Amino acid sequence: MKRANHLKTVLSVTAVIAVLLLLLTLATLLLQPKYMTDLVEGSMISQYYREAGGHDVIFVGDCEVYANFTPMEMYRQAGITAYARGSSQQLIWQSYYILEETFQYEIPQVVVLNVNAMRYDEPVSEAYNRLTIDKMRWSSAKVGIILASMTEEESFLSYVFPILRYHSRFDELTAEDFTYLFQVKDNTWNGHLMNKEINPVGTLPTKRILSSYDFGDICWEYLDKILQLCQDNGVELVLIKAPSLYPYWYDEYDAQIEQYAADNGLDFYNFLDVTEEIGIDYTQDTYDAGLHLNLTGATKLSTYFAEILSQEYGLADHRDDPEIAPEYDEKLRLYDIEAAK
Repeated sequence: MKRANHLKTVLSVTAVIAVLLLLLTLATLLLQPKYMTDLVEGSMISQYYREAGGHDVIFVGDCEVYANFTPMEMYRQAGITAYARGSSQQLIWQSYYILEETFQYEIPQVVVLNVNAMRYDEPVSEAYNRLTIDKMRWSSAKVGIILASMTEEESFLSYVFPILRYHSRFDELTAEDFTYLFQVKDNTWNGHLMNKEINPVGTLPTKRILSSYDFGDICWEYLDKILQLCQDNGVELVLIKAPSLYPYWYDEYDAQIEQYAADNGLDFYNFLDVTEEIGIDYTQDTYDAGLHLNLTGATKLSTYFAEILSQEYGLADHRDDPEIAPEYDEKLRLYDIEAAK
C-alpha cells in the first residue's frame, strides 16, 4: 500500500513538473520577439538552418552584407550558390562564431568577410546582440558568441532562459506574437533582405576627425582567428568593403586592411573604389541615402562580384547541374515575382 501511495505521489509530482515546464516553454515562446514582420533582421540568422549545405560562398558581416549582396543574382549571373549570413551590427567576433557554426553544417569554397565591423572594438548594445544571437541554435559557437558579446548589463542566463529577459513583454504582445508562435516564414533570399525603396543620397554627415584610426586589438585577434579557421578548413578567405557611403570609411582604415591582406596573401576588394565601374547610381540605388543599397544597387554589385568570384576562384557554374539547378531556378522564379511587386 505504501509503495502504491509513494508511486502515486511520484507520478503526481512528475505531472505537476511537466505541466509547469510546458507552461514555462509556452510562455517563453510567446514572450520572445518573433522578428517576422517587425525588426525582421532578428530572424535572418535562424533562416540559414533550413538551407544549410551546398553553398560555394558564405558571406559574413554586418548589414552591408545582407542589404548589398543578393545571392540570387549571383546564381543568375554565374551559377554560384551563395548564402549571406549577415546580421545588424554584426561585430567581428560575432562573424567568427557565426562562421565557426556554419562550418559545422558545411565547408564552402570561399568565405567573404565584410570588414566594416573592424571599426568597432566593443559591444554596441544589447539590442543589436539580440538580433544576432537570440535565434542561433545552441552549440559551442553560441556559447562563445554570447560570452564575447555581452554588455556589462547583460547576463548569460538571460540567453539560456529568455523569459528572464522578456518576461515584461506581456503588455507589448501583438498579433505577430500569436500568429508566429509555432510557425516562421522566410524574410530573405539566401540571406539577402530585399528592399525596393528609393531614397537618394542627399547631404552626407561631415567627415569627423578621429583621435585614432587604429583598429582595436580584439578586432585583429578575431580577424586572425577567422583567417586561421578558414585555413584549417581549406577555405579561401576574401576581404571586402561594401560600397556604403556612411559611416565613413577612412583611408587610414583601408590602408590597414590592405596591409593585412598583403601580409597574409589575401585579396581585398574595396567596392567604394569602383562604384562607377559597377554602375551604382546613388540617386537610384540606395534605400536610405547611401547607408545601404536597394535591390537595383544590390543587383549591380552582386552581378559584378559574381564575375570576380567565378573567374578568380574557380567556382563552378551550377546553372546546368541537374542536382542544383531545379531548386535554384524555382527560387529565382519566386524571387523575380517578389522583385516585380
